Amino acid sequence: MADVNNSTGSTTAGSIEVGTAGAGAQLAGPGTGRATVKQPIDARVSVKPSYDVNDFPVPHGREEDWRFTPLHRLGGLHDGTAAEAVRGEDKVDLGLPEGVSASLVGRDDERIGKAGKPVDRVAAQAFSSFEQALVVTVPKETVLTEPVRIDVHAEGGVRFAHVVIDVKPFAEAVVVVNHTGTGTRAANVELLVGEGAKLTFVSIQDWERDAVYAAQHTALVGRDASFKSVVVTFGGDLVRLHPRVNYAGPGGEADLFGLYFADAGQHLEHRLVIDHDTPHCRSNVAYKGALQGQDAHAVWVGDVLIRAAAEGTDTYELNRNLVLTDGARVDSIPNLEIETGEITGAGHASATGRFDDEQLFYLQARGIPADDARRLVVRGFFAELVQQIGVTEIQDRLMEKIEAELEENVA
Repeated sequence: MADVNNSTGSTTAGSIEVGTAGAGAQLAGPGTGRATVKQPIDARVSVKPSYDVNDFPVPHGREEDWRFTPLHRLGGLHDGTAAEAVRGEDKVDLGLPEGVSASLVGRDDERIGKAGKPVDRVAAQAFSSFEQALVVTVPKETVLTEPVRIDVHAEGGVRFAHVVIDVKPFAEAVVVVNHTGTGTRAANVELLVGEGAKLTFVSIQDWERDAVYAAQHTALVGRDASFKSVVVTFGGDLVRLHPRVNYAGPGGEADLFGLYFADAGQHLEHRLVIDHDTPHCRSNVAYKGALQGQDAHAVWVGDVLIRAAAEGTDTYELNRNLVLTDGARVDSIPNLEIETGEITGAGHASATGRFDDEQLFYLQARGIPADDARRLVVRGFFAELVQQIGVTEIQDRLMEKIEAELEENVA
């Protein structure tokens, strides 16, 4: 696999352009057909957030944030036409452990917008158009022994949603949101992690093949709090996710893990922003993807900004992609901007490539058939991230999903 590390500026394959702070690197590895580019981080961090959709111009595809997104497949989420389309219905099932509460509130509730405002037109459209927000609250000092479950099944049409997960100080919780069904959907998800609290947030995109989904996940991590995000994307025609992390006090920690599997014609896009504006906080990002089939397309953009006041920051981001067939394309761009030299550590890496021939040879030399060897390689590629969820039932289910993808396409 082509590997890039910003500490050395070296590559073993493909091409990279190493610039000053704020410049990113894009690989042009085997089968990607992409040129090396620079990408300023402030195009996504300094944009003025707003609840008003009219504060954002309609994107045309030439903007930095939208240049990889096929706008004609967004179902009108970007230009306002989706808001005028026939509204669909969602079937939402909640599994709430003892002590956890859920309520539907209006946009004037004080918890709405506490984590952060929308930062692009689709997120602002979702905020302007949702009817009621779902707020799930984990009380102070409550330690849950089973996950909170939110199952969302879309039943066609267009719908906008707003969800707030409010984990009070010193509480510990795992929240799993599972998306299935079909339709066009846009949402904002706010994740409030109180002082000393621990939240693991799992978002699973298992849509039908024709679904369109765009969402902004905004986490506000409190003093000495721990936040773990696990994003899993399999289904949908077009999925565009925008996880963001902000810190409310020193000592905050954020781990962002993700895995995605793009089949022929699918567009799966993940754009992350971690804004270190508070001293002595930590972040770690690791996303892995596999692609197979003609015109399978994955986009990963990871932006980390360490502001001048954020002394003692420790951060690292990694993206790896495994291209299983010809015709698939990956755009992987890690960006790191540092405004202070008083940090603990910072780095990023990106790798895109095909199967490791040495691994396959090793397995086949020990009597394992070629197809089984390929499955083992892909299974091992994803297993490390799946284990980060920490819920055996969900981990087993995701590995079964990966097995199903491989059974259908790798053989």
